[in-house]
Amino acid sequence: MRERQWQSKPRRYSRGPQAPRERRRGEPGDPVVLYGWHTVTAALANPARHIRRLLATENAIRRLGEEGITPAVAPELVRPDALVARLTPDAVHQGLLAEADPLPSPDIEDLEAGIVLVLDQITDPHNVGAILRTAAAFAVAAIVTTARHSPEATGVLAKSASGALELVPIVIVQNLARGLAALKERGFLLVGLDSSAPDDLAAIDLQAPLALVLGAEGKGLRQLTGATCDRLARLNLPGAIKSLNVSNAAALALYIAARATA
Repeated sequence: MRERQWQSKPRRYSRGPQAPRERRRGEPGDPVVLYGWHTVTAALANPARHIRRLLATENAIRRLGEEGITPAVAPELVRPDALVARLTPDAVHQGLLAEADPLPSPDIEDLEAGIVLVLDQITDPHNVGAILRTAAAFAVAAIVTTARHSPEATGVLAKSASGALELVPIVIVQNLARGLAALKERGFLLVGLDSSAPDDLAAIDLQAPLALVLGAEGKGLRQLTGATCDRLARLNLPGAIKSLNVSNAAALALYIAARATA
């Protein structure tokens, strides 16, 4: 098989060293793993993202060339089964996998305007990824989450975000109550979503800067989180089911908030 031309010629088929499938928090030397077409190409287009390695199948390399995408790092030509071996069985890699440095986490003191989403111990990476994608669609200024009880910005989360991980800053705080207090000091109105709250989100006076606080499915907002919010509000749903998947709730809440603060 002939090697295809690139900035520099891609390396021949190689499985490369087998890295752990999941990156453990607190290991600063470990790269994040990004896979899937939209996820990886968005990372390649992000000047703030440093790519360490780019593994690609022959078809993916061809497609990169056809779409005029020229990575700063030369792709390593690998067989599809080499990517499968790096990922969980249900992962859809679409011929691309990148090892990259984590993106820097802004300080909560840097947030001054717009709408932010605050995630209170939402641990499912699929949900957080979907929330990121919705946040990018609504031009959310940032997502605030905790160092513990939250998924790493890698792997499944990045794939579920479909490129939005490169667009929405993630602010990581050690203590959520203190993080919420810091937002209050900067003039943010804190509204927690609670299906049992008496007020309808669409009926209250929303103003920017605004922080919408979302709790985990089943548990909802923790008591201290709810107590720290300025208001608690529900999504007024007309059907028999009065609660939504947290990523769907985030989308509806952002739609209401974006219209109210426009």
